[in-house]
Amino acid sequence: MDLPVQETKETNSDHPENGNISPKRIFALLKQHKTWFQMVIYSLLVLSGQSAATLLGRLYYKKGGKSKYMAALVQSAGFPILLPFLYIAARNNPTIQQTSPSKNLALPALYICFGTFLAFDCMLYAAGLMYLPVSTFSLICSSQLGFNAFFSYFLNSQKLTALILNSIVLLTLSTVLLVLQPDSSTGAVIEGKYALGFICTLTGAAGYAFLLSVEQLAYGKVLKRQTVKEILNVIFYESMVTTCALLVGLFGSGEWRSLKNEMEGFQLGKTWYVMVLVSAALAWQVFAIGMVSLMLKISSLFANVVSSMNVPVVPVLAVVVFRDKMSGLKIVAMLLAVWGSLSYVYQQYLDDVKSRADNAVATCPPIQVIAATSCENEHYK
Repeated sequence: MDLPVQETKETNSDHPENGNISPKRIFALLKQHKTWFQMVIYSLLVLSGQSAATLLGRLYYKKGGKSKYMAALVQSAGFPILLPFLYIAARNNPTIQQTSPSKNLALPALYICFGTFLAFDCMLYAAGLMYLPVSTFSLICSSQLGFNAFFSYFLNSQKLTALILNSIVLLTLSTVLLVLQPDSSTGAVIEGKYALGFICTLTGAAGYAFLLSVEQLAYGKVLKRQTVKEILNVIFYESMVTTCALLVGLFGSGEWRSLKNEMEGFQLGKTWYVMVLVSAALAWQVFAIGMVSLMLKISSLFANVVSSMNVPVVPVLAVVVFRDKMSGLKIVAMLLAVWGSLSYVYQQYLDDVKSRADNAVATCPPIQVIAATSCENEHYK
């Protein structure tokens, strides 16, 4: 009779209200929230990298840059900075088992296919950013979430709940509002190119959403473990293929001949010309690390949700930095995009709560219902 009493006392002594939490309990809490901690880190990488890269890309055009190939190239050319991290990851996670021949053939093929497709998508984004204000460009990019929900339904068996459908509808309405009021009056837009910029950006958003969904499907089958090493490998080799493809286009088109004059005519000077491009390349790599990590760890749809959270950030920064015009329709479009993004975030929260509840019940011995209920309550403490 003494044993149950002592067990109860030990359990109660671990309760947070008593101020005594055992190391085992702390470890369990950290493990329980590990996924959320990773989500926060990767989300910050996406938001900071995307915001900085988009603004620097617009600065490049605004101060005299004219090469779409160069603007596209910086989106992938920063991959060499990953070499030290790849070396560290390889040392910490040495390969013990030999990889299968099929995997050795599949991975390079995937890198080449996805990297080449990404090069085309980078060109679309570069053209869109050249012909549109940053605020409009950012709002159109938010439609990527709606496209990804559509592709994920067919490719990744993503359930389309009421909240996700609401998100898609709101993001679609946000894009439609931007069609109704072209922003060609702003000085940042080349006259007569608004429609071309809109089409390029929208096509780029759809293409990138499709790419993420296919990558989630393909890498999910080939990569059984989504470790840091595997994530860095995906980013590094895809970016290398993308960079090579864009370099072929740069030299094949003859656009490289005008780069010297472009650098000399850059309004901020040669040094700033190089700094803007290098900084943009680094920012895009930060964004890529966050996006690919979220795609492999959680889902491509959630990665796009995080990316769309930049909707209220980039337009506001564009108004401050580049003095973009913020019309009434654009403000409404921004609010709809934010609402659509939050709608999906709430769905993700509901899914997580349900998953934890199911896991809590599954780990309890099915002897008594009371015991299961107690175990579930203990899981959420």
